[in-house]
Amino acid sequence: MPPEKAPEDAEPGDLSGVPRPREQFRLVGHEGAEAAFAEAIGSGRLHHAWLIGGPRGIGKATLAYRVARRLLARSGSAHPGLDVDPADPAVRKVAVLSHPNLVVLRRHRGPGVKAMPTRIGVDAARGALDLFGSTAGNDGHRICIVDSADDLNANSANALLKMIEEPPERSLFLVVSHAPGRLLPTIRSRCRALHLRPLSEAQVAEVVSGFPAPFPRPDASALARAAAQAEGSVARAVALLDPPTAALVAEVEALLAGIERPDWRRILKLAERLAGRDSEALLEAGLDTVFRFVSAELDRRRHEPPARLAALVEVCEKFARAAREAATYNLDRRPLVLSLFGDLAGAVRAA
Repeated sequence: MPPEKAPEDAEPGDLSGVPRPREQFRLVGHEGAEAAFAEAIGSGRLHHAWLIGGPRGIGKATLAYRVARRLLARSGSAHPGLDVDPADPAVRKVAVLSHPNLVVLRRHRGPGVKAMPTRIGVDAARGALDLFGSTAGNDGHRICIVDSADDLNANSANALLKMIEEPPERSLFLVVSHAPGRLLPTIRSRCRALHLRPLSEAQVAEVVSGFPAPFPRPDASALARAAAQAEGSVARAVALLDPPTAALVAEVEALLAGIERPDWRRILKLAERLAGRDSEALLEAGLDTVFRFVSAELDRRRHEPPARLAALVEVCEKFARAAREAATYNLDRRPLVLSLFGDLAGAVRAA
């Protein structure tokens, strides 16, 4: 059973009742990526930096921790691929981030801290990267997992780059990114890139149905519906199984169905609901619903001239940027939601 999360212990991507990536042993799909790591480890030619890219919630961090356990566990070489003995002492140490040869560069809200940091600052990066100087005489690999590199600011990204450019002996950097194209080109160029693809609906359902208690076993029809809407992301499927999230998605879908004549009373009510500090996950689910709607519209109108559809694409790009800025600078989300529906209504009418 995974270690219990303390109420004051929070990380981006935490899902109620779901083990964190460092607590999970199963990785569904991504056999090619696992094989690439296993072959590199077995051959003794393990590149010092890997960029593990792909959409959120598909298993990138889980893969990174499987690699770390394989290299840090005494039992690693006795098992096929990246598997290790669950009783190996390194397994528990990795799960609670207490292994002396592992550091994780992440956003994290610790005890006594009210708000989650919006970025990984340079002091946090330098502190984490001290591992590679302070343990220079230790045997074995020293591993840094960056989860995720999208959260680095300019200074912390440069601190990571400097270490990757001049890697100490037997060091390994596992850099997780949801949007690798936005990272510094110099970081990308020094990493071996692995792009993980979204899971199939069946794989999403397999992962979710395999979560241990206290995660509630979902109803088969609800799970099938969530897996179909999740676009290959386990995290998105879990969110869609949450009753408040499912209700919000249904409300957004209803508003989008009548987008040519927006119901501003309901949209204003939705904006108020998404304005709270604890509504980040709901806002993300709402935006995902909008983007799915636009994708379906583009597919339905695929035979129309591209110029007529450009406004729909521009709305998505504009509000993806605006949502990132709202999260980074803790901006009021109400204008964001109202503008989104206004601009989308105009784009749909124009198309």
